[in-house]
Amino acid sequence: MTLKPIQQTHSTCCYCGVGCGVRIASDGQRVLGIEGDEFHPANLGRLCTKGRTLPLTMTPTGRALYPEMRTDRRLPRQRVSWDEALDTVANRFADIIREHGRDSVAFYLSGQLLTEDYYVFNKMAKGLIGTNNIDTNSRLCMSSAVMGYKKAFGADAPPGNYEDLELADLLLIAGSNMAYAHPVLFRRIEAAKAADPSKRWIVVDPRRTDTAAMADLHLAINPGTDVALFNGLLHLLLWEGYADRRYIDAHTEGFEAVKDMVREYTPKLVADICGISDTDLITAAQWFGQAKAVTSLYSMGLNQSIQGTDKNLAVINLHLATGQMGRPGAGPFSLTGQPNAMGGREVGGMATMLAAHRDIQNPAHRSEMAAIWGVDYLSDTPGLSAVDMFDAIRRGQVKAVWIACTNPAHSMPEQALIAEALKTAEFVVVQEAFLDTDTVPFADVVLPATSWAEKEGTVTNSERRISRVRAAIAAPGETQGDWWIATQVAKRLEKHLTPFKMSRFAFDTPEAVFNEHRKTTEGMDLDITGLSYALLENQGPQQWPFPAGATTGLARRYSDGVFPTASGKASFHAVRHIGTADKTSARYPFHLITGRLRDQWHGMSRTGRVSQLLEHVAEACLSMNADDMARRGIQSGQLVKVANARGSILVPVEASAEVASGSVFLPMHWNAQFWSEPGANRLMPAKADPYSLQPELKHAAVRIDVVNLPWQCVAVRQGDVDELMQAIRPLLKQSRFASATLIGRENPALLVRFADESEPDGLINALDTAIHLHSSPETQDYLDPARQINKRGRWDAGRLTGFRLAGETKAADWLSDVIRQGGEWRWARLQAFAPRATPPDGSYQPAKTVCNCLGVSEATLKQSIAKGCSFEDLQQQHKCGTQCGSCVPEIKRMLQNAPRILQTA
Repeated sequence: MTLKPIQQTHSTCCYCGVGCGVRIASDGQRVLGIEGDEFHPANLGRLCTKGRTLPLTMTPTGRALYPEMRTDRRLPRQRVSWDEALDTVANRFADIIREHGRDSVAFYLSGQLLTEDYYVFNKMAKGLIGTNNIDTNSRLCMSSAVMGYKKAFGADAPPGNYEDLELADLLLIAGSNMAYAHPVLFRRIEAAKAADPSKRWIVVDPRRTDTAAMADLHLAINPGTDVALFNGLLHLLLWEGYADRRYIDAHTEGFEAVKDMVREYTPKLVADICGISDTDLITAAQWFGQAKAVTSLYSMGLNQSIQGTDKNLAVINLHLATGQMGRPGAGPFSLTGQPNAMGGREVGGMATMLAAHRDIQNPAHRSEMAAIWGVDYLSDTPGLSAVDMFDAIRRGQVKAVWIACTNPAHSMPEQALIAEALKTAEFVVVQEAFLDTDTVPFADVVLPATSWAEKEGTVTNSERRISRVRAAIAAPGETQGDWWIATQVAKRLEKHLTPFKMSRFAFDTPEAVFNEHRKTTEGMDLDITGLSYALLENQGPQQWPFPAGATTGLARRYSDGVFPTASGKASFHAVRHIGTADKTSARYPFHLITGRLRDQWHGMSRTGRVSQLLEHVAEACLSMNADDMARRGIQSGQLVKVANARGSILVPVEASAEVASGSVFLPMHWNAQFWSEPGANRLMPAKADPYSLQPELKHAAVRIDVVNLPWQCVAVRQGDVDELMQAIRPLLKQSRFASATLIGRENPALLVRFADESEPDGLINALDTAIHLHSSPETQDYLDPARQINKRGRWDAGRLTGFRLAGETKAADWLSDVIRQGGEWRWARLQAFAPRATPPDGSYQPAKTVCNCLGVSEATLKQSIAKGCSFEDLQQQHKCGTQCGSCVPEIKRMLQNAPRILQTA
């Protein structure tokens, strides 16, 4: 057999907004490996754990590989041809539009689409159908940052770049756990601080995250009090004479109103509101005022709030007041959550904007776009944003919705309402690469899209840098590019909706779409008329603006103090502290806050299939302050019900020093594909910021109650873990609590847990069937019907390859670890059924993996630290933190806690 030659393809990572360049090794059919691109200016060769494991996500199981359709929702979807699927979508949309009007249909897109994909959808909705009902999950992450920039500067454009993070001598990091959410950027600021220890970090976060733990000053504010904090800092900056009056007078307006307003935000008042000391507040203000260059970094902790825009504006006020703008190392920098949220904003892919940062309600802007698109009509009414869109679907106002590359059944607040909306809709189209998301079951039509390493186009990262995305392998099955799918439906819709004989969707390549997109930017603040695929190919990624005739993009905006406003000046905004949408009370006394984990991404449709990425945190768990647990008699590992008026979820609880008393933390990633629960957003309020329309997804008021479910079952099985996960998912709803995850690196296995009042009928038999644990010569059983104990183990060639413990599960952890380490069995087989928490020889030490790249466990690190090893010693001995570096903050935190480790070692 002739081996296919290995190809190297330069492309871009598909995860966060850092926009890391990658080199993909492939044989044209399979992705064989990945490396960071050392020439890409965003990451300079670095990759995080998620990026490094991208090849492991390229498995066919769970992929949408061909079009599917159903005409009766009582029946499953059936495979159909592309023509039948595309004709059906176009015909149904056309029929609904004719009967109910243009605004009876809607599109819900994603910041993970490429710019070319986004552009075609936007043109189809606004330029062909004539509706502005096209929004995106970027509404859930970046719209408050957009409105903050627009209100303050007149345009949606981050003023700085990544180099500023290294040049700043003070970083104000607010509402962002960079160490987890933007790890490659975090590596850059770590390196800059190591080279110059005089640099300082102030981190604003209710939790003591890995980012906060490495700060020079951690302001652990009460949830939702950011505006009060920033107003308090501005009060002190003005009081202590740190304001730059020259800059204020020459380049801003609205200062006096803000100055008058912040007088009331005295240190004592702000300290009381925020729950911090006034001494720390004063220190933060002094550091900010004395710094030569300050960069503020902020993300979802500010944006996902009913005051998200105000929080952004309050940060920007600090920069305008001190002249910390437009200089190297100085400026307010919004860290984008998704890989192409910026590109979506550029093409106007949201309900409240037109292409190239034009405004829907600006007649001149509508005329410009109508001329470019060759249409007579563009709606002047802003469309429905995410929350309002699904509310309108639920009410029957919107009859059809097309969802592309996103999972609103999991990611939207008040998930029960989203499910109700999707059941109510007359017609639901889901365009997806993966079938195993919470949204796909609602689809009448599934359109299979290509995924990372199969796509062609461009993305724009947080620093306004446009990079090429290139296909390294052939598209699997019958999958097609998102731009192609949208184009094909648009061509069909033209025949229904317009008298034109010549199609305005004559795109035959992504490059053709890009060329039309760049024409729409001519003369605008993001002018990219000087860019082309050829230039990006020859010169690499480029920042915008990049107008025709330019030789390079603009590294920093507003360095001349001139802003794209009517007056040419930036605007201060007087914003007052309001707080959170949910207020804690005697009924709901806890602040529930949510966030990301280091090794997971969004709803885990990609990362959840990689066992290595689950070695650090394997299952959803509620983090709770140890004192709060002690006062309520709650033990780590118990199941608790987290509830409010919107619903409840069951989840195990663990003691954590990261959360303050009165707060609990739950990761955002887990959903009904891995859990008996729909996810944390079931509890989040569907209340939004009045300007950005971004919902509050970071906070809810809840109560915590212990739930006693005496019947427990744990099962682990080696094998094809993708197949096993698919088989187990239908069983996750058959008991009151269930969770499924993957364990192991070299020997991956499925682990599933169940808990209930008593054994659910038929569950054990169904479980054994799903995970291939049937009774056979390779299995051994232990039964005690009187106590509802039913255990089974499977050995293959002397190795333990699976077990199921029902009714009594003390041995589950060490048996799981045996399988994780290869299954070597050196005891009598009956020992597997003994109710013991350790092996017969007491050798088991439970420990999570800290360094994911090299598989270095917490136990190994603790042993070395107990022997007096320094950070450098740990790196030399175990190589931990020498690959992607994502584990470095945790290792350093372990070293800071060395006295306690020594006591418990």
